[in-house]
Amino acid sequence: MKTMKKVYLTRVAVCILACMLLLTGCQSSKFRSQGAEEATTQDNSQTNDAELTIDADANENTTDGTVENTMDNPSGDTLDNPSDTADADIDQVESPPVKAKALYLTGWTVGGANSREHYIELANTTEINSYVVDIKDDDGFVGYESQVPEVQASGTWKKKYNADTVLEAFHDNDIYVIGRVVVFKDPLYSVKRPDLAIKTPSGGLWKDKDKISWLNPYNEEAWEYNVKIAKEAVAKGFDEIQFDYLRFPSDGKKSQNYSGADLEKEKYEAICEFLAYAKEQIPEVPISADVYGIILESPEDREGIGQYLEYIGKDIDYISPMVYPSHYALGQVVNKVKFPKPDLDPYGVVYNSLVKCKERISQVSDYKAGIRSYLQDFNAPWVGKGNYQEYGAEQVRQQIQAVYDAGYEEWIIWDARNKYHEDAFEKEEKQEKA
Repeated sequence: MKTMKKVYLTRVAVCILACMLLLTGCQSSKFRSQGAEEATTQDNSQTNDAELTIDADANENTTDGTVENTMDNPSGDTLDNPSDTADADIDQVESPPVKAKALYLTGWTVGGANSREHYIELANTTEINSYVVDIKDDDGFVGYESQVPEVQASGTWKKKYNADTVLEAFHDNDIYVIGRVVVFKDPLYSVKRPDLAIKTPSGGLWKDKDKISWLNPYNEEAWEYNVKIAKEAVAKGFDEIQFDYLRFPSDGKKSQNYSGADLEKEKYEAICEFLAYAKEQIPEVPISADVYGIILESPEDREGIGQYLEYIGKDIDYISPMVYPSHYALGQVVNKVKFPKPDLDPYGVVYNSLVKCKERISQVSDYKAGIRSYLQDFNAPWVGKGNYQEYGAEQVRQQIQAVYDAGYEEWIIWDARNKYHEDAFEKEEKQEKA
């Protein structure tokens, strides 16, 4: 009897429990449905409100993109319409397909058939396997006929090259193409849209020492403008997007007018949020950012430009520190080593910068970005007589070796005029495609 009673009570308890679970499940389904609607509304709101963009900064003063290639014959190719937009369901990229050994090329350079063929031949016969090509340079122009509505409306494109022709030619030769987008240094769109620009305290356009106006890195609509340009480039077939002048201005009058809402966040927070937004909007290709070389040594955001080493690489695939020896101050200490004349010691400056970089980011548990440094192949007479040297193949090779000795594998060589010392690159005959 006791056993039968126990079984009976057990069955009753199970029935009661089942009913309770059924009722709870129905109620839970109702809550989940309501929650999904609320989450969708919130996501759409955030998407509409947070239309951000990305930027970077790799090349300053005489070494920046303001000096275009000196060739007299820019591309005569006709421009085609951009290709259809990319498939929206592409999975986020895990890693680039190459260990980049790259050169920077202007739009004018790749636009000329002869020079384009020259650089294809260089990639087919040496270790060079990648090129950084301007999409939007710091003159503010997209280098081909963009169909981005804001670019069309403001007339901020110039026929420097045919992107479809260039990408096809490079890809046919297994060359990895990194598209460079200059973000906040923009003397065109900042004038067309002064509401998006950095202002003076009196409300006028703020300008740097070269009388160039900048887009406001706090302004999310300025972010969106640059990201739209980058997304169109990815749809065309660029393999990676690299943001340059990804910072606040470093020269000119410091009296810049930002809104109270802007000043509620640090400059580096605005830059990092832009990069996070860009990566979210462009998940299908690697995203990289050019940064000052000195931030590898300087703690936090000492330069006040919004570049903080420990944070700037947490959401993107690469940072490219410009460890140009000529860009370090006389007597600069790097990794506890003093360099009286940095331009005269290319190996030491690059090696110690990257060793310090590796030590710092090794302490950041979720650091995502790899390091792909910009190296110097230009002369720097502005640092003063006796403080610089003529750069040639030997100096370029010293920097490349420093990258390897510091434990990194990738690099990009910069010369604004694209006049490279090509004997610095190891010979490597590539196999022809079947």
